[in-house]
Amino acid sequence: MKTVEEFVDVVVVGAGHAGCEAALACARLGLETVIFTVSVDSIALMPCNPNVGGSSKGHLVREVDALGGEMGKNIDKTFIQSKMLNQSKGPAVHSLRAQADKAEYSRSMRKVLENTEHLYIKQAEVAEILTEEKRITGVKTCSGAIYHCKACVLCTGTYLKARCIYGDVSTYTGPNGLQAANHLTDSLKAHGIEMYRFKTGTPARVDRRSIDFSKMEEQLGDERVVPFSFTTNPEDVQIEQASCWLTYTNEKTHEIIRANLDRSPLFSGAIEGTGPRYCPSIEDKVVKFADKNRHQVFLEPEGLHTNEMYVGGMSSSLPEDVQYAMYHSVAGMENVKIVRNAYAIEYDCINPRQLDASLEFKKIKGLFSGGQFNGSSGYEEAAAQGLIAGINAAMEILGREPLILDRSEAYIGVLIDDLVTKENKEPYRMMTSRAEYRLLLRQDNADLRLTKKGYEVGLISEERYQGLLKKERQIEEEIQRVWHTNLGGTPQVQAFLEAHESTALKSGTTLGELIRRPELSYEMLAEIDPERPALPADVQEQVNINIKYQGYIERQMKQVEQFKKLESKKIPKDLDYDDVYSLRIEAKQKLKAYEPASIGQASRIAGVSPADISVLLVYLEQYGKTGRAK
Repeated sequence: MKTVEEFVDVVVVGAGHAGCEAALACARLGLETVIFTVSVDSIALMPCNPNVGGSSKGHLVREVDALGGEMGKNIDKTFIQSKMLNQSKGPAVHSLRAQADKAEYSRSMRKVLENTEHLYIKQAEVAEILTEEKRITGVKTCSGAIYHCKACVLCTGTYLKARCIYGDVSTYTGPNGLQAANHLTDSLKAHGIEMYRFKTGTPARVDRRSIDFSKMEEQLGDERVVPFSFTTNPEDVQIEQASCWLTYTNEKTHEIIRANLDRSPLFSGAIEGTGPRYCPSIEDKVVKFADKNRHQVFLEPEGLHTNEMYVGGMSSSLPEDVQYAMYHSVAGMENVKIVRNAYAIEYDCINPRQLDASLEFKKIKGLFSGGQFNGSSGYEEAAAQGLIAGINAAMEILGREPLILDRSEAYIGVLIDDLVTKENKEPYRMMTSRAEYRLLLRQDNADLRLTKKGYEVGLISEERYQGLLKKERQIEEEIQRVWHTNLGGTPQVQAFLEAHESTALKSGTTLGELIRRPELSYEMLAEIDPERPALPADVQEQVNINIKYQGYIERQMKQVEQFKKLESKKIPKDLDYDDVYSLRIEAKQKLKAYEPASIGQASRIAGVSPADISVLLVYLEQYGKTGRAK
């Protein structure tokens, strides 16, 4: 029988959120790309929550968009409700979150893929990776077809040897009953790749018609919607929005769960995989937070053309009869009908320590990976990694330097650095608290931070780049203007200040000084600023933030300078840590295992102390002078 053989530049395995971004990046850079999926109908599938963004995750989506990715554009076309979270707090933690129409999101992304030049979709299961002399040469499918390639990006999500479980029901399928990928794990292990077994879960989907919303609190979207993509016209997203609903568990719910813990595969040992600490099941919450007498439950529509509602906050792997009992105990859900049972899913993923910051495997040249396959959780984390992995696969083929974002440049940099330098024994979730420089890494300035890098890579158009340069000029010119615009204590100014409960002027001041007052803002000062130019809302926002938080921003920029110094001190790849005699044994072991690229990266490895870093710095200084320290 003749073997089917194809020759392409890039193979992407998996068409979830990571795979879509990876494939689009490669194809848009002119490389012939094939993306494999176990089902064409599952492209950009949302197997769990029906939303994009949220705390810190909104930052990732904005950064993906700033670099030339697709997720932000796609959710802007398919959302049904949108909210900017944490608006009562500072701008560093403002995060956009949008409810998605799941079916439309998937359909829209598939349409983009199908109409992208150089990109070809193939429904097939990849069973093997093929290498020669520790370099990727292609992949083989279950049917025996071989696709020769120069680079490969693995984005298998939760499909590798996937098993869905609730109660004593266990089915070897991927999410939503889709076919699992049961062969690739063995090939990866044969190539010396270390695998983990992780677990995640999802709540039930229920029939909207069986819910009593009168017993719940309605959750509305923002009056003025802010788009995710910097390219979306804000007027295009001012739509009539769907409602979500809030209710709570109660002591009866918790009693039902506690009485049936012995039937939970999570507690009986039937589930082997490690679950995400920051997205626990309802049984986990009841056990770990025993002092709480209630937990929030959000009812979220799965789309405009379905009656399915997502029961956010009540993910579970309890048996079907217990699921009915606990859901029925919740206010407004007394007669609820379950459309899809809640379940846990176990799957194979890698230890991400095996990757460089470019997301390329250290031991297999040309093999990259992104998404939940790297031990992370979430659609947004997946898209961010997929984009970087795809860009760097393309950069390698094109003979260009990889795109590596550090912790001071992007949440994406924090995400990837945490994955490749820290011990991750559970699915990794992005949080604002993980970003040391979060005042600089706001969601509102993602374009100012990253669009130039996307342009240099080749994913941002000349028109969009010129628009960015214009925006930068407008911000800088307006900041200078307000700092040099003097105001006296005129009756108009004093009346304005009194109306806004702000201290009256005793002498002259500038517009900039007034903006810094907590109760005032750049926008509010328009009525006493007749010379103000007409500027876009996003420019005005940047002017306000940069002036209001100037002192904090300058302090953080100084911290970044120190951080950059350590990041710039590179560690030679051929360095033998056994030659560094004063290093502790644990530090040597960790440094050998992680192979950090810089002193900064080495300093973030658990088990490497500040004293070890000092020893290493002294050694490297001698190494630089002699080529080998004595």
